[in-house]
Amino acid sequence: MSNIPGRSTASHQHSPSLWSNHDYVLFWSGQTISSVGGSISLLAFPLLTLTLTGSALQASLVTAFRTLPRLFCLLFAGALVDRWNRKWVMMICDIGRTASVLSIPLVFLSGHLTIWQLSINALLEGTLQSFFEVAYSSGLAQIVRSDQLSSAMAQEEVVEGITGLLGPALSGALFSVMSGLLPFLADAISYSVSIVTLSLIRTPFQLPRMPKRRHLLHEICEGFVWMWRQSVLRAMNSINSVVALVVPGSTVVILVVARQQHATPLMIGIIMACGGVGAVLGSLLSPFGQRFLTVGHSILVVRWVFALAWPLYAFMPHPLLLGVVEFIIGFADPFEDVPYFSYRLAIIPDALRGRVISACRLFTSLSNPLGLVITGWSLEHLGATHTILFGSCVLCVTALIISCTASLRNAKHADGV
Repeated sequence: MSNIPGRSTASHQHSPSLWSNHDYVLFWSGQTISSVGGSISLLAFPLLTLTLTGSALQASLVTAFRTLPRLFCLLFAGALVDRWNRKWVMMICDIGRTASVLSIPLVFLSGHLTIWQLSINALLEGTLQSFFEVAYSSGLAQIVRSDQLSSAMAQEEVVEGITGLLGPALSGALFSVMSGLLPFLADAISYSVSIVTLSLIRTPFQLPRMPKRRHLLHEICEGFVWMWRQSVLRAMNSINSVVALVVPGSTVVILVVARQQHATPLMIGIIMACGGVGAVLGSLLSPFGQRFLTVGHSILVVRWVFALAWPLYAFMPHPLLLGVVEFIIGFADPFEDVPYFSYRLAIIPDALRGRVISACRLFTSLSNPLGLVITGWSLEHLGATHTILFGSCVLCVTALIISCTASLRNAKHADGV
C-alpha cells in the first residue's frame, strides 16, 4: 500500500497491534456505540412514521430528510473540516444530535408530535451526521499508522456489522415499549458516550495547517478537481450515484414487504439484524479475501452479488426469509468496502482528505433522498414486486458497466494487491 502523509510508517514486521493504540480504542469504541444508537433511531424514524400515518411514502420522505442534507452540507463540510479542529467538530455534532433525538420523546409525551417535527429532527440529524462522518473519516488516518489502514478499515466494517446486527434488533424490541420512544432515548445515550470517548483522545486529528487560507469555494473546487483526476475514484463515484437510487430504499422495501406478511416490529428488527450478522462475518473474513482479490476484482465480485441477490426480496414466502437476503448482502459488502476505502484513504493527502471525501460522498448525496422518494412512490403505486425488480435491473446494469471499465477492474494498492 502506498504511504500517506500522517503518522510514521514503520515496517509491517515490527508494526504494533492496532489494539495497543489507546487513542484508536477510544476512537473505535465510541464510534461503535454511537453507530449502534444511530442505527436504532434510523429504523425508529420510519417505524414511528408508519405507526402514526400508515403511509409508506411519508415514511420514505422522513427517511429522505435524514439523507437530504448531504447534498448541501458536503459542498462545505470537507473544506471546513480541513480548516477546523476535526475532534471539536465531532464533539459538537454529537452534542447537537443528542439534543435533537431527546426532543422527540419529550414532544411526544406532551401530545404535540407531528410528521413535520420528525422531518425536522431527521433533517438536523442528517446535517450533523454529514459533518461528523467527514471529520471521522479524515481523522482516522491520523489516529492509526499508515501501514494499519487496511486493518482499521476492516474494523470499520466490523462496526458497520455490529451496527446492522444490534441496531435493528434493539430498535424493534425497544419500539414495542413506551409507544416507540425508547429507541430515541437509547440513541441520545450513545451520542453522550461518544462525546466522552472523543474528549479522552490525545492524538491530533489532523496535521498542522498553514495559516494562509484561500477562498472557501476555491478550496472546495481543489478537492473536487483532485478527485476527478483519479480515474478509479471518478468511475466509482459516478456508478455509486446510480446505485444509490436503489440500495438505500431497502429498509423501506423490507418494512413494507414484512408488514404485508404480518411481521411484528421485533421480527422486522430480527430481519434487519441478519444483515448485521453477515456484515460482521464478512468483515472478519475480508482480509483473507484481499489475499486473492485485488481492489478492482473485489468491487466486481461484490457488485454482481448485489445484482443477483436483490430480486430475492420479491420472492421470499415468509418474512424471516427476508433475513437470508439481508445476510447475503451484508456478508458481501465488506469484501468491497475494506479494500476500496483503504485504497481511497491511502491515496488522498491529509490536507485534502476532508474535501476529497466530501466530493466522493457528494455523488450519492442527491441520489439517496431521490431514491428513497422514488422507492416510496413506487411501493405505493406499483407494488413491492415491481419496485424490487426495477431495482434489480439497475444493479445489473451498473455491475455490467463495472465489468467493462478497465480502470476499476485493474485497481490495486501500490503493493499490487
